[in-house]
Amino acid sequence: MDLQGKVAIVTGGASGLGQATVEAYVAKGVKVAIFDLNADRAQAVIDDLGDDKVAFWSVNVADENAVKEAVAAVVEKFGALHIVNNFAGIGSAAKTLGKNGPFPLEQWQPVIDINLTGTFNVARFAAEQIAKNDPVNDDGGRGVIINTASVAAYEGQVGQVAYSATKGGVVGMTLPMARDLASYGVRVNTIVPGLIHTPLFAMLPEPQYKALEAQVVHPPRLGKAAEIAHLAVFMAENDYLNGECVRLDGAIRMQPR
Repeated sequence: MDLQGKVAIVTGGASGLGQATVEAYVAKGVKVAIFDLNADRAQAVIDDLGDDKVAFWSVNVADENAVKEAVAAVVEKFGALHIVNNFAGIGSAAKTLGKNGPFPLEQWQPVIDINLTGTFNVARFAAEQIAKNDPVNDDGGRGVIINTASVAAYEGQVGQVAYSATKGGVVGMTLPMARDLASYGVRVNTIVPGLIHTPLFAMLPEPQYKALEAQVVHPPRLGKAAEIAHLAVFMAENDYLNGECVRLDGAIRMQPR
């Protein structure tokens, strides 16, 4: 798919992996809608890239009506929708059973709501709009949905049971969603990041940071947000990539702790 002139939604697009992807898309000539809750950060991205290229909607991805209305507003503003990147997500640190008792459901549920249900919620309303496009290539393709999992989907560590469950769910729905949407010309793929350098890592003590780097096989460093964005662009452009979960992790295989 030629990205010039296309329209994308990037959830979590105000910072981190999402922001890097917004920047990569704009460089390719894409108009981008940021779905996020951090209005100040989103405005900073808009100020940097231009309000003719990027717009912001304050959206809780787990809110059905908010997502439905925002997706419709994006199409109204930009005229179409071709690409969706789901980056919005949260983490959790609790064991199934710990010193304070069983994992509290009130801590479990928000992770499920945002990471798993939120991803599906945005994908389903986006698919509805993408399916209305005229084909953009000779294959009858109309667009692509790109979700985000984590290596925790495969190698969740101690205390990651909720997070790993959601990311495993995203991996698990990739192929059936691609099959569901094939007749509409909508592809579905999932990025599976390893340890990527985001602002969160900058707050770690140097010994802890270096210990994380040492787990990566090659290159022996944390990944860059721009490398995730590069993969997102590739997934959008390559019309034969469908139903795939692609690890971008320097060959890391996470240990229990």
